[in-house]
Amino acid sequence: MACSFPEEVLEHVFSFVHCDKDRNAVSLVCKSWYDIERWCRRRIFVGNCYAVSPTMVIRRFPEVRSMELKGKPHFADYNLVPEGWGGYLYPWIEAMASAYPWLEEIKLKRMVVTDEALELISRSFRNFKVLVLSSCEGFTTDGLAIIAANCRNLRELDLQESEVDDLSGHWLSHFPDTFTSLVSLNIACLCSEVSFSALERLVSRCPNLRTLRLNRAVPLERLPNLLHRASQLVELGTGAYSAEIRTDVFSNLAGAFSGCTQLNGLSGFWDVVPAYLPAIYSICSGLTSLNLSYATIQSPDLIKLVSQCHNLQRLWVLDYIEDSGLDALAVSCKDLQELRVFPSDPYGVEPNVSLTEHGLVSVSEGCPKLQSVLYFCRQMSNAALATIARNRPNLTRFRLCIIEPRAPDYLTLEPLDVGFGAIVEHCKELRRLSLSGLLTDSVFEYIGTRAKKLEMLSVAFAGDSDLGLHHVLSGCESLRKLEIRDCPFGDKALLANAAKLETMRSLWMSSCLVSFGACKLLSQKMPRLNVEVIDERGPPDLRPESCPVEKLYIYRTVAGPRLDMPGFVWTMDEEDAAALRLS
Repeated sequence: MACSFPEEVLEHVFSFVHCDKDRNAVSLVCKSWYDIERWCRRRIFVGNCYAVSPTMVIRRFPEVRSMELKGKPHFADYNLVPEGWGGYLYPWIEAMASAYPWLEEIKLKRMVVTDEALELISRSFRNFKVLVLSSCEGFTTDGLAIIAANCRNLRELDLQESEVDDLSGHWLSHFPDTFTSLVSLNIACLCSEVSFSALERLVSRCPNLRTLRLNRAVPLERLPNLLHRASQLVELGTGAYSAEIRTDVFSNLAGAFSGCTQLNGLSGFWDVVPAYLPAIYSICSGLTSLNLSYATIQSPDLIKLVSQCHNLQRLWVLDYIEDSGLDALAVSCKDLQELRVFPSDPYGVEPNVSLTEHGLVSVSEGCPKLQSVLYFCRQMSNAALATIARNRPNLTRFRLCIIEPRAPDYLTLEPLDVGFGAIVEHCKELRRLSLSGLLTDSVFEYIGTRAKKLEMLSVAFAGDSDLGLHHVLSGCESLRKLEIRDCPFGDKALLANAAKLETMRSLWMSSCLVSFGACKLLSQKMPRLNVEVIDERGPPDLRPESCPVEKLYIYRTVAGPRLDMPGFVWTMDEEDAAALRLS
């Protein structure tokens, strides 16, 4: 029956299946469906660039139009992955250049992208439209100039949180005068000034521009000129939001914002001068997204701002918002779905803001649609966590970061096991969880038995013994990514749950108790895993095999050990495997 439909009909049906997991399931129904899905797959997501080779991807899916790749482990965002570890883009572009001449989109995260790779992209894909470089590094504005000059159909250029070597601010002038296709431009991560005249000309001739995120070198006085030229914008990153107090600047700014009737997302706001914040009040009721994670706005001004954003769905903000600001948010923003509160001074000895568990409890009570939380604070209690869990059982992501490691319940001085246990018990749809504070093995038992849909878990400074890791690996059936640092987890739990690692995308462990000998045994036992020991102290085999390794990165792969390992990364080689088989 599966083969009774004409191929054209099945191809049309498959085009409505967008989820990677569902596409994979479709391909397993029968040989005919496998072949049809193979030829009609247009979008590919590779969550680890070393899990498969470019050649394998090309052979499996010959008609790809969009490629999304991730490189370094997530803990690279916390500077735990040494520089030079890997994640190089060029081999992928080199392979795709001849195989996918009609490739239109490349989306990258935590990859090393060189100017040579950008040049090859610009020369190889004749209808290239989208380039997203998220948390990437290794390239310069010269590479961006090549993309601007050669990709005549470019619709999106997004440099989100990337490290770019600014050689010249004139790269924007390399877009041809006939270029008009840009829909989204994000240059917020750039440090140096860009050519403002080139930016104005580019914005003026792109009538479909919807997203524009500027860097902090764009002065506030120039923002009205851009907004008048692009009143159709939906998302705006303001650049710097500071200037000498002048009525004409305020008037121009307020008038420009009032003309942007479609704006629903704002970000930027570096170096804020609060007197200019009322200039955006006219558009606040239409905002659904507000990113103030770089804005040093104090609580009274934040309260005035968020109290007018009645349709807000996403808010990123510094802890300057304080409990009082979150109380106002809970009253005014009933549609809020995502809240991220970042620390203004994560290393400060004395807290300079009044942000506690009370603010988060207040939001959980007042915002019934809240699903995603990232919250940095200095104190938490089991009672507060239990209240949040009862208030918001619809949470799918909960990341709590208590700034002082191993901080207990500040009211009872007990571990926070019961509070996090309540989170995983009540939030049945929880997909992502980050733990912090004083935690024993008991919290991992809660997680292993109750967090059935958990896909990503991040743990730091927690647990008593191997039993904690065993509870997670043996219990969380949907787990895909596990990140652990500074925990007393070692060989026994890792080896006992080796088979579980093949069902996951990756496991990261640093400053734990896993020995080099256990890493060798695991590699022999599970040949489809890459077991990478990352140790900058020197070759781990020069120390006793019982000596713990610095960092361990384990991931499933069908490509075998990678060929670009730096000198501080070791994997199991054939001689080691043969020796272990004989022992």
